Amino acid sequence: MPGRNEEAKAHAMTVVTLREVTAATVRAICALETAQEQKRFVAPNAVSIAQAYFEPRAIFRAIYAEEIPVGFVMWRTADEAETAYLWRFMIDRNHQGKGYGERAIAQLTDLLRDTGYRRLTTSVVLGCGGPIDFYQSRGFVETGATTTNGERVLLRIL
Repeated sequence: MPGRNEEAKAHAMTVVTLREVTAATVRAICALETAQEQKRFVAPNAVSIAQAYFEPRAIFRAIYAEEIPVGFVMWRTADEAETAYLWRFMIDRNHQGKGYGERAIAQLTDLLRDTGYRRLTTSVVLGCGGPIDFYQSRGFVETGATTTNGERVLLRIL
């Protein structure tokens, strides 16, 4: 049985990619869930995909570790020039703590930078177990602004 160090090395070498959600994969993506205590911080993937249908600027992708779906990300063009808004981001409860979220954010920021974006914003619900520490450790900073529903706005320069 591999020890923690070997397991950590294996996860570190895992290739993480962002892929289109297809008819063949949508059920698997919708089945991904956060831990129970995280559910108040991000909507279920099925809700996100449905919302994207009504937002023409929305783009969403499944996050894969090799050939295994492990998460979901959705963004859209923000109202400000050269700015994208990270609308949804989640890693399934069974795949957290393996570095997949960090690498998925890196993939997303590279993609956005390569397509002309210079800033990435997001908003977070504050609370124990919430995502603000994750985002701040990935270069996001608080702007001092809040959304109309009280979420804190974060910004990352790409």
